[in-house]
Amino acid sequence: MRQFIDVTGKTEEEAIQNALRELGLDRDDVSVEILERAKSGFLGLGSCPAKVRVSYGPEEEEEPAAEPAPAPDTRKDWAEERWGDEEPVKKPRREEKKPRPERRAEDRPAPRKERPAEAAAETAAPAPQELGDEVDDEKAQAIRAFLSGLLEQMESSAQIHIYLPEKGRYKVILEGKNLGGLIGRRGETLDAIQQLTSYAVNRSGGGRVRVQLDAEGYREKREQSLQHLARKTAAKAVKYRRSFTLEPMNAYERHVIHTALQEVDGVSTYSIGTEPNRRVVVAYGQEKK
Repeated sequence: MRQFIDVTGKTEEEAIQNALRELGLDRDDVSVEILERAKSGFLGLGSCPAKVRVSYGPEEEEEPAAEPAPAPDTRKDWAEERWGDEEPVKKPRREEKKPRPERRAEDRPAPRKERPAEAAAETAAPAPQELGDEVDDEKAQAIRAFLSGLLEQMESSAQIHIYLPEKGRYKVILEGKNLGGLIGRRGETLDAIQQLTSYAVNRSGGGRVRVQLDAEGYREKREQSLQHLARKTAAKAVKYRRSFTLEPMNAYERHVIHTALQEVDGVSTYSIGTEPNRRVVVAYGQEKK
């Protein structure tokens, strides 16, 4: 059964961490709702701590409403009492019970409406055969040189494959064994390597390009996980008729959430906060910031 605790802290993040320590759980195991935001007050007067509600435990599943005592049997007894054995009463045909639409809200992964093709192309991690042949132009050589030195310092023997799926965007795929250290928790290390590579390649001039780095198909797996989180949170927002604030995410991850829910009825999304703690709010109805 789903349970929750309300915890306070100087900031929302501190309150969340206090709750996680108290529960002994990880951030992925809980859902967070901001009840009150922290207020600093004036010269320490009127300050107010942040208050959050942290839910944990298995998700509540709506049980179908209990069926009343079978009506046909009751009618049969009443008919026998009235007419005896003159004419048997036909048992009325019971219509098949159809699933109620609102109880299918959490089963929306079967896409009611497809995401725009351009959004999918922007975020998906295509297989190497879909990227064409590897490139070895000036920018690709700069990418390979920088990454080779960085991977050597990190004692990684990952192989570097560079593709040019479209002009100005280089797709770099690292292949090898035990690449978890290059990915890091929630892709933080992979994001850092990507940013460093992009900075190193673009500072030399010659036109700015985008560098996208992936390892072991992590980007695509992360996108699928975020889409599942988005649908699940949207279903909860509709079910409980309230808004939910997700964990801090980078711009790419927020884009995945917004895109996944842009055509879902009953919810809207927007972002709050500042980097690196900017979050997506999944709001019930058409609530705006």
